[in-house]
Amino acid sequence: MSTERTVRTRIAPSPTGFLHLGTARTALFSWAFARHFGGSFILRIEDTDVARSTQEAVDQIIAAMQWLGLDVDEGPFFQMQRIARYREVIAGMLQAGTAYRCWCTPAELDAMREAQRARGEKPRYDGRWRPEPGKVLPAPPAGVEPVVRLRNPQGGVVAWDDLVKGPIAIANDELDDLILMRADGTPTYNFCVVVDDWDMRITHVIRGDDHVNNTPRQINILRALGAERPVYGHVPMILGPDGDKLSKRHGAVSVMQYADDGYLPEAMINYLARLGWSHGDDELFSREQLVAWFDGHHLARHAAQWDAAKLGWVNAHYLKQADDAALAAMVRAPLARRGLAMPDASRLERLCALYKDRCTTLVELADWIGMHLVDVHPAPELLAAHVTAAVTPALVALRERLATVEWERGAIAAAVKQTLAEHGLKMAQLAPAVRVLVCGRAQTPSLDAVLEGFERAQVLQRLAAARLPL
Repeated sequence: MSTERTVRTRIAPSPTGFLHLGTARTALFSWAFARHFGGSFILRIEDTDVARSTQEAVDQIIAAMQWLGLDVDEGPFFQMQRIARYREVIAGMLQAGTAYRCWCTPAELDAMREAQRARGEKPRYDGRWRPEPGKVLPAPPAGVEPVVRLRNPQGGVVAWDDLVKGPIAIANDELDDLILMRADGTPTYNFCVVVDDWDMRITHVIRGDDHVNNTPRQINILRALGAERPVYGHVPMILGPDGDKLSKRHGAVSVMQYADDGYLPEAMINYLARLGWSHGDDELFSREQLVAWFDGHHLARHAAQWDAAKLGWVNAHYLKQADDAALAAMVRAPLARRGLAMPDASRLERLCALYKDRCTTLVELADWIGMHLVDVHPAPELLAAHVTAAVTPALVALRERLATVEWERGAIAAAVKQTLAEHGLKMAQLAPAVRVLVCGRAQTPSLDAVLEGFERAQVLQRLAAARLPL
């Protein structure tokens, strides 16, 4: 794709709720496209819905963008801080005749639509206040504040070549004269978006395909302003596993919930990118590769389907590949939420290295590490199954050996091996019993490596906790 203008993309979430997966994916595509072409990525907060917008949502949107690593070059900009600019543009449009005032009351509009439905017509504004040559308009009614409407073109079509969907054309006669500014002086969504994109010199708008119906209206506003239009790309929505719209029961929660649930930002970036875009058969790729490949091609026209298991697989890959020191820094948060005293940095890194291959999330990693930091209470059925009379003497002997050996993996392994030989047991008999007593679970990585991760006193205390004879 060739771009004559310097690429400028944007993400424009509404702070009426937290950043969800669909908006995060749109932000990712817009960010990657800008980075690929060496352009700029802008964050704009569309907060004109004053009643529902909250500062908490603004803070969470920014936090989610930072967690994902989607750095912005400009912003955040807030629409409510640009009201004077919108009114200035409205005044210019009124003067140019591309917009006009309409004094229809809500009751009149309701009656108008009801009559149209009764005649089998599509409900729409009938243009009664639209100025036309030779048309005589009534005097404005007293006590009624007017709205401002776009003087939408009549006849012809609005057409654009969509980055995702290809050529699209909508007849102007399907569009009525859109309200640009409400009677209380607040601008409407479609108008604000156009002015913002114009002022911020946005060249490419990548957004969900629920905005397709807004695009012809916005193009006509841009025409009225004499502004250059962006290239539009409308990506299909994300569906749940059952083919329905993604909802909370599928996992459509705040992006930051995934951070709290122990997913890595690299994994979320990788997984979101594959929901509606591809580069050959590549499933796993770095952020740098995504930027190198994301040129606006290969965006899917069909809806993507959310797959929690696939996200888990991707996240497990990134956990395994993560640097142990970086992983130790990240796992501190889920450990801290449990109120656990933190081990020293080097020990925490060793534990991360030991368990990360078995984990899907940081929360699971914290589960493994947590058994080193709090007392464990093995389930009675595990004790009954593994800590049997046949292995009890060997457990006593192993505890005595572990009390004196050097506390490192090789010496611990030798102590276990000597105990097995002395009591004529197999590893499959002794190891599960030790694991249950020390770890509270029957399956762990290599026994010597796991024991080394504990303090010696912890191991001796837990081996004695089953009331074994000393």
